[in-house]
Amino acid sequence: PDGGDGMRSWPPLSKNEQGDSYSENFASLNRNKRSLTADLKNADDVGRLVKLASVCDVVIENFRPGVLNRLGLGYEQLSEVNPKLVYCSISGYGQTGPYAPKGAFDVTVQGMSGLMSVTGEADGNPVKCGVPVGDFCAGLYSGFTVLSKLMQVRAGGKGGYIDCSMLGSLIGVAALQTSEYFGNGGTPQALGSAHPRNAPYRAFRASDDYFIIAAGNDKLWSEVADAVGLPELTTDSRFETQSLRATNQDVLLHLLQPEFEKKTAAYWLEEMDRRGVPCSAINDYPTILNDKHVEHLELVRPLTLPNGVETKTTAFPVAMQDYSFEVYRQPPELGAHNDEILSDWLTSTDA
Repeated sequence: PDGGDGMRSWPPLSKNEQGDSYSENFASLNRNKRSLTADLKNADDVGRLVKLASVCDVVIENFRPGVLNRLGLGYEQLSEVNPKLVYCSISGYGQTGPYAPKGAFDVTVQGMSGLMSVTGEADGNPVKCGVPVGDFCAGLYSGFTVLSKLMQVRAGGKGGYIDCSMLGSLIGVAALQTSEYFGNGGTPQALGSAHPRNAPYRAFRASDDYFIIAAGNDKLWSEVADAVGLPELTTDSRFETQSLRATNQDVLLHLLQPEFEKKTAAYWLEEMDRRGVPCSAINDYPTILNDKHVEHLELVRPLTLPNGVETKTTAFPVAMQDYSFEVYRQPPELGAHNDEILSDWLTSTDA
């Protein structure tokens, strides 16, 4: 109903000469997939989905807690027809507990999880992370856990149920912040580009642009101090250890910033690279997607949309020996594979 996944209408929409459009955003997340449509309030369609579940390995769902149970498609119902089924529910706050019924989008869970309290500048307004980390972290945690459970099934074990929440996923990746609270009762704060444990480890302003350095140990700090012509800072009692530099990083910023402003970002990046100090420009996406290193890693691949428009997409970001992660199937039109899936997976009588 209503055109399927709402992301299908998200811009940018690429049109062919006939005016047929397709969402580049949807395409970026749905290449190598097939599309099957079903009316979950239609008994025949639900019956077909139950039959599909009886012969598949994994079901992953993202409805509000309890919805699929009421429709006859919950884990308890499907595991009866397939005891080896791995069933994963991804939701905002999990399947049980006081917040389970709440609706959730990435930004609301970023706020709930504490992430927004440590994002942005120290005295600024609340800022969400620029990419939907709640969505992606939950997906990655779920994918890893599903594969682990599949390994258990393949080794002779039973299937099972996996409950993954976006809230739990974002708390799970916040090790620096949660350990600070558990360790000393402190409230982690937003630090802009700075780091609560390391310094200098942040963006600095050069004469023409910003750049980043990450002096994550004493040796690297010594190289930075020498590069800016202030080697005496390495013996300053305020900066003798990494912990002290982090504690006194506001003072350190005021000492280093005027030196960095004397030369260009390109100069400092070359100098820091020469000294082995991790550093980087602050790229926008057009810059990095056309970068020579991204080209070398083949992180951008050609993609043909269902309407025939030629575009590009990002590749799977991991390389593996003896296997090539390819874009082998264009993103689907809604319901494009109904007949194919039903004929491949079910008998003609079932379909």
